[in-house]
Amino acid sequence: QLRLVESGGGLVQPGGSLKLSCAASKFTWGYYGVGWFRQAPGKEREGLLCISRSGDITYYEESVKDRFVITRDNIENTATLQMNSLRPEDTAVYFCVAFDRKCAIVPGTSRPIESPYDYWGQGTQVTVSS
Repeated sequence: QLRLVESGGGLVQPGGSLKLSCAASKFTWGYYGVGWFRQAPGKEREGLLCISRSGDITYYEESVKDRFVITRDNIENTATLQMNSLRPEDTAVYFCVAFDRKCAIVPGTSRPIESPYDYWGQGTQVTVSS
């Protein structure tokens, strides 16, 4: 099984930046699309963005498009999420996800296609507050 471990969460002031990292345990990392979800208290989880093996990026959430940057390293089996210009509404638990369906989108929506064969990290808390 693929195991994902996130790190880098914490408390940051509004307007600040934070970088999350995701480390994968298995060499088949390159097979998967790699993305990030988040879930705020009392809200449904939402897909944010995804990066394919070749580096193509798909955005699921418009509000992060100009602020969040995703990268991946297929040799080191890692991914990062650089979050800039953070807002209080970005406060959530952030999850790294390895998508079996790569970065596919549910037709007619901006939501990612999820699969029982996806792998999820345990999540890391990001709090944006002054």
